Amino acid sequence: MHCLIVPDSFKGSLSAGEAAQAMAEGARAVFPDATIVELPIADGGEGTVEALLRATGGQSKQTTVTGPLGVPTVATWGFLGDGTTAVIEMAAASGITLITERERNPLKTTTFGTGELIRAALDGGAMKIIIGIGGSATNDGGAGMAEALGVRLLDTGRAAIGRGGEALLKLSRIDISRLDPRLRKVEVVAACDVDNVLSGSKGASVVYGAQKGATGHDVEILDRALLRYGEIIKKSLGINVFMLRGGGAGGGLGAGLAVFCDAKLVRGIDLILDIIGFDGHIKKADVVITGEGRIDSQMKYGKALAGVLEQAARHSVPVLGIAGSIEGPPDQYRRKNLFADVGSLAGGTVSVEVAMRNARELIQQCTSDLLQRWSQGRNQGSWSS
Repeated sequence: MHCLIVPDSFKGSLSAGEAAQAMAEGARAVFPDATIVELPIADGGEGTVEALLRATGGQSKQTTVTGPLGVPTVATWGFLGDGTTAVIEMAAASGITLITERERNPLKTTTFGTGELIRAALDGGAMKIIIGIGGSATNDGGAGMAEALGVRLLDTGRAAIGRGGEALLKLSRIDISRLDPRLRKVEVVAACDVDNVLSGSKGASVVYGAQKGATGHDVEILDRALLRYGEIIKKSLGINVFMLRGGGAGGGLGAGLAVFCDAKLVRGIDLILDIIGFDGHIKKADVVITGEGRIDSQMKYGKALAGVLEQAARHSVPVLGIAGSIEGPPDQYRRKNLFADVGSLAGGTVSVEVAMRNARELIQQCTSDLLQRWSQGRNQGSWSS
């Protein structure tokens, strides 16, 4: 028996690495002689740096940067095993976990710290920079990031517009004459966890503004601000970002990186699975065990589990899914042939709060239960593998 364990983090409870360990323990309880490979993953959000440094034997670094509300924070980033590819994540500098729920305010939060991390990578001699852009607290289109790299964002009086998503309403002109020239010699890749466009009904503000603390009125302001931002980018720089897939990722940071860093936007999970050599591992697997905090309809927007399911389907390897909670009846995911089986930590007499406090033990037990059920079904001919 060869089990491939590839979870994302269970946010608020366990990192991807911790979740992988819990799943491995649950798998060994059922198949003590199995070959078990742990490959923690991420989709461009929190945990991207950890997953890639672990997989490549990279070196971790820390830099003090400007947090989303201007308070200094220590951000972890690093170099992959090749020593020339830097990996950073906006979640470490401009992420929603860096502020309290009451502090969430995308009208004011900034990506300036993410720009400082890019600068730190340049200072370290990076020839390629991978930037995970999920988990943001921001909706400024990467304007703060651009400012940290030397771009001047000016109002009609040629004064700086200030930071935050709302400030973009004052934008009249963009001056890139002081943009860090080292960016021209570096390959930049943005690992997106969603493929939304910059503005409109499927844009950053409308789809994700509320979870960052925006009210209905705030969302209208932020969407108008990003619309103006895109218009001024087109007017000042001749670049149309409105139809750019992933342009709305990270509160519009995807668009900002494409414009000011000439970044290539890719689906984060695909990039990460490629770097960790997932294809080579899955060819040997009898079963894949994956999971994250929630299994829901958001999977189709490029989340980590979507990439795992797609690759597993190509190799006809069954996938068992574990989540803190599941949207709708679990049977729907089996009927749609997404998972061979799924399990939830919360449900019945177990509340979400209890599940989060006891995530490690519950993941172990859920893994054992799913593997036993899958093994019995396979022996009876209910599953193929």
